[in-house]
Amino acid sequence: MDRKTLGYWLATAPFALMLTISGVAHLVRVEPIAESMVGLGYPLYVMTILGVAKLLGVAALVVPGRPLLREWAYAGFTFHLIGATASHLFAGDPLGPTLPPVVLLGLLVASYRLRPDDRRLPLSPIAA
Repeated sequence: MDRKTLGYWLATAPFALMLTISGVAHLVRVEPIAESMVGLGYPLYVMTILGVAKLLGVAALVVPGRPLLREWAYAGFTFHLIGATASHLFAGDPLGPTLPPVVLLGLLVASYRLRPDDRRLPLSPIAA
């Protein structure tokens, strides 16, 4: 395994693990997360939507093949993590709750930039 592939997995594995845990926690409505969602002004049913989306997105990131689906997962996670960061900032939360989505976004960017060629979307003939 070359250094780039190792870096990819060192970023992708913890990201996927954290988002899997988070997705399950949203689906079972872990109380502190539910309280945080309500505090941010979101209805509790959003937890189900986010939980399902996170688990499907993690599957798209780690399962081989389907590079277009993986690109959409990267995009979806980017929007989610930027939205989570903005929600905490706009709600006036302290740095503590605001920092995890920023750290996860950093791991996501590293995963995206370091992904091996077989996990990239092939260039279209028009773009080449």
